[in-house]
Amino acid sequence: MATIVVHVMPKPEILDPQGKAVGSALPRLGFEGVAQVRQGRRFELTVDGEATDEVLAKVREAAETLLSNPVIEDVVEVAVLDEATA
Repeated sequence: MATIVVHVMPKPEILDPQGKAVGSALPRLGFEGVAQVRQGRRFELTVDGEATDEVLAKVREAAETLLSNPVIEDVVEVAVLDEATA
């Protein structure tokens, strides 16, 4: 079994009120120097067998059609999770 991570982010031209709220809160909490925050979503999919190129392509297709809203979001990463860093 392998775990595949999908990261989805709002398109750059889309307003991100959650990211803006976090960005505004950071300096008030003492975290200076952050110019911008964009908030996205992370999905972890565990698949049977190995994460072959074919499996990754199917996961990317699922990410682009089901896990994201293609009108306002981009799938920015589909990658195999390295269990050593999880």
